[in-house]
Amino acid sequence: MDKYKFDYIINCAAYTDVNLAEVKQKEAYMLNYNSVENIADLAKKYNLTFIHISTDYVFDGKSCIPYKEDDKTEPLNIYGKSKLRGEQVIVDISPKNTIVIRTSWLYSNYKRNFVHTIRNLGKKKEEINVVYDQIGTPTYARDLAEVILNILPYIQNDKPEIYHYSNEGIASWYDFAKEIMKLSQLDCNIKPIESKDFLALALRPSYSVLNKQKIKEKFHIEIPHWKDSLEKCISILQKDDIL
Repeated sequence: MDKYKFDYIINCAAYTDVNLAEVKQKEAYMLNYNSVENIADLAKKYNLTFIHISTDYVFDGKSCIPYKEDDKTEPLNIYGKSKLRGEQVIVDISPKNTIVIRTSWLYSNYKRNFVHTIRNLGKKKEEINVVYDQIGTPTYARDLAEVILNILPYIQNDKPEIYHYSNEGIASWYDFAKEIMKLSQLDCNIKPIESKDFLALALRPSYSVLNKQKIKEKFHIEIPHWKDSLEKCISILQKDDIL
């Protein structure tokens, strides 16, 4: 920061392995909370615009309507708790021109995400199990990145603001997986199961759909439906398969 002159900080780093965070709690908090505190201090010291990415997992999933930014937070797992601490420390330090964007179910053209996992399993197996009782919204990382770049010049606030961004529409992980298989033209049967039968280390919210009205109105953006964005992502992946 002393050597180079920056205008913006976009913090994309996070400890995102939800199950492993239950075991490696120190590492999760270091990345999701302590490092965020350091970045917020720098943003305030150098008067930089700061965007921090957070998560729908700060909520407990007991709602039945999309969560607004000021709804009560009550995370169920260490990942969510550590991410919430990161949000809170930004608010406490209170650098100007700073926003937190909560997003959900991120995937991209790059490896280590749900789309890649399901496609790989679909190529190898005849049947897989996917939970159907967790509801949220898949979000294409490219869409989120474009929104961040578009709104950067317009961020002007005296204290940190929280916004929600995901693609439009809702789905279960089962719905998401079915659409991935369909668009990938893979003949793999998907069996819907309950979360209790998946035997995951970390609890997940059963409902974590985000209300995006605030960011749409503030920055005048249009948000694509998750199925349309997934189709774009998979079309790129299929071209890579051919190459």
